[in-house]
Amino acid sequence: MTQHNESDDQLQGQTNLKLRAAERVLELVKPGMVVGLGSGPTAALWIKLLGEQVRDGNLAIQAIASSPESEALGRRYGIPFTTIQDCYRLDLTLDDADEIGPSLALIQGGNGSLLRGKIIASATKKYIVVGDQSKVVSKLGSAPLPVEVVPMAEPLVSKALRELGFTPKLRRNKGRTPFITNEGNCVLDCIGIQIGNPRVIAAEIDAIVGVVEHGLFVDMTDLALISSGDQIIERTI
Repeated sequence: MTQHNESDDQLQGQTNLKLRAAERVLELVKPGMVVGLGSGPTAALWIKLLGEQVRDGNLAIQAIASSPESEALGRRYGIPFTTIQDCYRLDLTLDDADEIGPSLALIQGGNGSLLRGKIIASATKKYIVVGDQSKVVSKLGSAPLPVEVVPMAEPLVSKALRELGFTPKLRRNKGRTPFITNEGNCVLDCIGIQIGNPRVIAAEIDAIVGVVEHGLFVDMTDLALISSGDQIIERTI
């Protein structure tokens, strides 16, 4: 019983920290902004908080979501949406981080909405990520690096990634069929190397014909909110 209670307390503590992080980012949202809705547990809490403000008439905003799931959640809370075609710049985006490295370089896209998420991050004036201390690393690479690939080119891209030192694995659904993104591409999850220079590795992956996008986010993050113990640490470059 004691172990169960301790586990419940830890989970509640983590939820409270996520809520505090979401509330902190909510403070940065001003009327008239276009905001990006990321994916993950903290992003979901943030979407709920935004929706409550919108419903109460306290906040007039528009949103663009990084995943269909986040968009569906936002619509349930009454958040109005726009598109990249109608709005070339977003004011602020909140996303849960997969892995946070030096200079706030990231590995993102583990949820499968890689391309859409990176487009939104690239179009955002202030891109904010959240994560607990376990997400912070001295070198990226402990988390698999997703690479979105045109299906026809998957064997060629896999070969090129192996030549860079990666061990790529085709992502599959539970039924063992290949996972297909919303844009109709497949995903290679790459492990095997510690990424000491994300900018160089990103350029090498970009140069592979057949690669649509990858999960290295370099020079995109403006603020990271790291939960450590019972506090939230704000990190900038």
